[in-house]
Amino acid sequence: MKRISEAEMGGKQAETSNPMDRGSSIWCLLVLVIGALVVTAAALTILKYLHFSKNNEAHPINKKYADALELALQFFDVQKSGKLVDNRIPWRGDSGLQDGSEENLDLSKGMYDAGDAIKFGFPMAFTATVLSWSILEYGDQMNAVKQLGYAYNSLRWITDYLINSHPSENVLYFQVGDPGLDHKCWERPETMTERRPVTQVNTSFPGTEVVAETAAALASASLVFKENDPDYSSSLLTHARQLFTFADTYRASYSISIPQVQGFYNSTGYGDELLWAASWLYHATRDDSYLRYVTNGQRFANMEITTWFSWDDKLAGTQVLLSRIIFFRAKDMPTVENLDLQMYRKTAELVMCGLLPDSPTATSRRTDGGLIWITEWNPLQHAVASAFLAVLYSDYMLTSQTETLYCSGNSYKPDDLRNFAISQADYVLGENPMKMSYLVGYGSRYPLYVHHRGSSIPVNADTSCQDGFKWLYSDDPNPNIAVGALVGGPSLNDSYSDTRDNVKQSEPSTYNSALLVGLLSGLISTSSVVKSYT
Repeated sequence: MKRISEAEMGGKQAETSNPMDRGSSIWCLLVLVIGALVVTAAALTILKYLHFSKNNEAHPINKKYADALELALQFFDVQKSGKLVDNRIPWRGDSGLQDGSEENLDLSKGMYDAGDAIKFGFPMAFTATVLSWSILEYGDQMNAVKQLGYAYNSLRWITDYLINSHPSENVLYFQVGDPGLDHKCWERPETMTERRPVTQVNTSFPGTEVVAETAAALASASLVFKENDPDYSSSLLTHARQLFTFADTYRASYSISIPQVQGFYNSTGYGDELLWAASWLYHATRDDSYLRYVTNGQRFANMEITTWFSWDDKLAGTQVLLSRIIFFRAKDMPTVENLDLQMYRKTAELVMCGLLPDSPTATSRRTDGGLIWITEWNPLQHAVASAFLAVLYSDYMLTSQTETLYCSGNSYKPDDLRNFAISQADYVLGENPMKMSYLVGYGSRYPLYVHHRGSSIPVNADTSCQDGFKWLYSDDPNPNIAVGALVGGPSLNDSYSDTRDNVKQSEPSTYNSALLVGLLSGLISTSSVVKSYT
C-alpha cells in the first residue's frame, strides 16, 4: 500500500521501486548468503580434516601393542568350551557338550579358567566384566586394528553361558566339573570322560560374591550390546538386576556356603563385589538407587586403604569406575552423593600414587626390573591389572582436561600414569631381565612349556585320564601353541623357569588375558576415552 501511494504521488522513489527490481535485490542477497554459508561449511570441513589429520599424525597406531592384542584375544578361543564356531585354533575341537545336562541346562559354552578343564564361575564372570569394560572404553581402538569383533565374540561366549547358568531368580550355577577329579587327570578337554557335576548357590547355600560378580558381568555386557543387539542387552540387564537382588538379600560368602571351593578360588569377602556390581548397574541403568547403594555402602569400601585389583578384590576397580562419574558427570550429581563419590576418587588417587614409581607413596612391591609384584602365584595378574587401571585413570584425566594428580604434594600428569602402564606392558612383552615375552606367540622368545593340558598333548595322542601325565612331565616343548596365553610370570628376582610343572609361573588364565586385552587396547593409540557409555 505504501509503494502504491508513493507511485500515485509521482515521486522518483516510486519509479525505481518496481517488483522486479526489489526481487532482484532479494535474490542477490540470498545468493550472497548461500555463498557465504557454502564457503563457511567448506572452511569448517577443511579445518575438521586438518584437525583429524593432525590427530592421526599425533596418535598413530602402535604396532607392537596392536600385534600383541591380536594374539591375546586368541587365547579366549583356546579356552572355549562347547560346539566351536569359526574356530581359529586348529588343535582345539568341541568339548563339554553335555555340561549341565544333568540339570536340564545347556552349560556347554563358557570358558575353562586356566590350564585345566573346569568352568569356575567366579573368575569367568570377572573375565567378562573386564572384557566389557575394555570394549566400552577402548572399542574404537580395537576396531581400528580389526579386533573388536573377536572381543565381542569372546564376551558373548561367556555371557551366553552365564545367562543359562541363572535359570531362576535365586539360583546360580557357578561351577561345572569336579576340581578334585579334574586335577587327577591330564587330558585334552575334547577327550574328557570323567563325570562333570554342576554346583549351585541358592537361598539355602548363598554365595554373594559369585552372584554379585555375575551381576556385574551381565550389567556391563548389557552396555556393550545395547546398540547392536538391544533385545539381548535387555535380557542381560534383567538377569543382572535379579542377581544383584539375590546377592544382596542373601548375604553369605560362597567359600563358607560351599567349602570345597576354598582350595581353588577362595573368596576373602563379598563387600567389594556388591559395590562393584551396584556401580555397573548404575552405569547400565542410571537408576539412582544403585548410586545410593554405593554411596551408602561405604562400610564395604575401606576408604583410604588401597588394595590390588584382581578376580578376588574389586575395590580398586570400583574406585576407578566410580571416579569416572566425578570426572564426567559430577555437575549432575546431588551434593551428598557427589561428596561420597569424591571419597572413592580420593582412594583411587591413592592407588594411582602408589603405582607411580617416583611418587613419595610409591609401593615398594616391585621387582628390580620394575614389575609390580605381589604374590608368587600368578604374579603378572597384579602388574597387568594395575597397569590397566592406570591407563584408564590417565585417559579419564586427559578426556576431562584434568591436568594434575597430586601425591603428597608432588604433582603428576596423565602421561606419568600412562608411562607406568607402558612400563608394565613392555616388561610383559620382553623388556625384562630374562629378555623374553610372557605372552605366548609374541616375539622370538616366549614360554614353550606352558602348564596347559590341551597345549601339551598332541592332537592325535591316544591317552586317557591317568596315562596323559606323561605329557605333563615330557621334556619336549608343547606340541600345540597356546596362542595369546599370558603365563603366571616371573619370580620376585625377575627369573622365570620354563617348565610345565611350574604351576605358579607357567599356568595362563582367562582373567589375566582379559586384563591384558584392556591394557593393550588402551595403549594402541594415545586417544582418550568416551565420556558416557549410554
